[in-house]
Amino acid sequence: MKLLVCGGAGFIGSNFVRQRMTEHGDEVTVLDKLTYAGREENLRDVAELPGYAFVRAGIEDASAVSEAMAGVDAVVNFAAETHVDRSIAEPDAFVTTHAVGTYVLLEAAREHGVRYVQVSTDEVYGSIEEGSFTETSPLSPSSPYSATKAGADLLVWSYHHTFGLPALICRGSNNYGPWQYPEKLIPLMVLNALHGDRLPVYGDGQQVRNWIYVEDFARAIGHVLEHGEPGEVYNAGGPDECANLEVVRRIVQLTGCGDELIEYVADRPGHDRRYSLSSEKVCALGWEPRMRFGDGLAETVEWYRENAWWWEPIRSGDYRAYYERQYGRSLG
Repeated sequence: MKLLVCGGAGFIGSNFVRQRMTEHGDEVTVLDKLTYAGREENLRDVAELPGYAFVRAGIEDASAVSEAMAGVDAVVNFAAETHVDRSIAEPDAFVTTHAVGTYVLLEAAREHGVRYVQVSTDEVYGSIEEGSFTETSPLSPSSPYSATKAGADLLVWSYHHTFGLPALICRGSNNYGPWQYPEKLIPLMVLNALHGDRLPVYGDGQQVRNWIYVEDFARAIGHVLEHGEPGEVYNAGGPDECANLEVVRRIVQLTGCGDELIEYVADRPGHDRRYSLSSEKVCALGWEPRMRFGDGLAETVEWYRENAWWWEPIRSGDYRAYYERQYGRSLG
């Protein structure tokens, strides 16, 4: 299969590209504008493989998108602004990427007649006190990030029903694993713990997330790409739930640092309390998660411990200033 993977230099996208090229033999063109979280280093182990190509451009660039999409069998869209904290501070970038960018991709997919998969998030459903969201649950986003992602999903749905575009949506729960930019909870806590820096926990730390290992989610997206029904939504949740504070405590144990590094900070505005996805629909297609959270977290900590070449430029660069603005203290 020949794929155009938008946002393929990011965390989930690069894991998907690696999986499709090494396990399935697909030809892949990555389209990515390489903002702070999209890095060519994420793809250095596949960049020399036959069938790989890279285009530096944003999904809102109509001419670049149309050119890159010519001749492909399908497009998978990972391109997104993904950090809720940044969406609160700078919502304009989220509107541009999720609304305008998705529209540009859909128009190009309609022009070229290709299958389209939109990668989305459990956050479009909002928070749930008990049970799990299904694909028919109402959308109730609570941040500029999740609201713009929900809007993009609705636009995708409309292009299937109005124009007959063979489009699908795959929504994942909280991803973790190698190559994740250290603004997200797990890599932030791992790197801070390894350096003896404070571990900032929002509020009481009892926000519960449904964790899925990134390779499992990448397989789910590939499974939906190959076997999903156009016009349908497929949720892919992880096998385990865990509160944020418990995640931090596990990282403390795995890194050998002390509990005294845990620091409670003011909760962020509109912080959802609990996410949970039912995966019954995608499991019926033949997918299932393979990695339990405890095992995946241990592997993730080890990856960051062994790959300082990847994260050192981030910790010493622009991310340091961002961290200090966000948490009101030095990174260390």
